[in-house]
Amino acid sequence: MSILAAIGLTLALFLYIFWPDRNPFVQVDKTRVDYLRERKDVIYENLRDLSFEFQAGKYPEADYERQRIELEDEAALVLSEIDALTARGVLGRRVKA
Repeated sequence: MSILAAIGLTLALFLYIFWPDRNPFVQVDKTRVDYLRERKDVIYENLRDLSFEFQAGKYPEADYERQRIELEDEAALVLSEIDALTARGVLGRRVKA
């Protein structure tokens, strides 16, 4: 009888430890707006890093200006597309089961 109780307790312990908190088969299907918001965050982070590295003396001014302009142009395109999509009502996340 004690062997069955030990087996049951061990099985319960393994189930408690290894049971997934979420269903791993449900994935979030990102909308274009979600993707663009993530891209915007990456561009802003790259701008901050570029500015920091320029101030640290790692970039010549001409390279810094060129890269900064390219990143700002890309950010402007991303922001304009976000604005256009939100004006049309494309928002939120869809769940794909």
